[in-house]
Amino acid sequence: MNHKELIAKCRKNDRKAQMELYNKYSRGMYFVAYRFFNNEFLAEEAMQESFIKAFTRLDQFTGDVTFGAWLKRIVINKSIDMLKARKLETTALNEQVMGTADEFDNWEVEDTTTVDEVKKAIDALPEKYRYPVHLFLVEGFDHNEISEVLNITAVSSRTLVHRGKKRLQEQLKHLKNGTGY
Repeated sequence: MNHKELIAKCRKNDRKAQMELYNKYSRGMYFVAYRFFNNEFLAEEAMQESFIKAFTRLDQFTGDVTFGAWLKRIVINKSIDMLKARKLETTALNEQVMGTADEFDNWEVEDTTTVDEVKKAIDALPEKYRYPVHLFLVEGFDHNEISEVLNITAVSSRTLVHRGKKRLQEQLKHLKNGTGY
């Protein structure tokens, strides 16, 4: 059964089709949520609630993007909502304390740095930087998308990502100099 048929059946509350769609995407969506929580139970909860939301709102899926991309957005939003509910709030920033646009794009790490080292360093960032940096570097979101997801301005997103990347660079620099985290 192709994707369009499967989604059409899911829209008609066909439980078998819903289970097939769930089986197709649950593992990937679990790992998206897990990157936010580093906790199996919370990742599973976010993923399950995201599927429930997706199945109840399938009428909103227009097909402009792939179903996986649409579902991933739901999982990310649910994960962030759960974090906010746990009182992990993003700090508001003074938007006038901004550098130039070039300053945000000048970011490098050593070629020997591994993806796991970067992910571990992101997890060690303060929460106000962790989620914007995660969305930017790991999920590939742009500042407008980050601002929508985190309910902040695009300028705040740029600031948080910039400052988070600076801290990330420092952590990775110390790691390479033998000082570790």
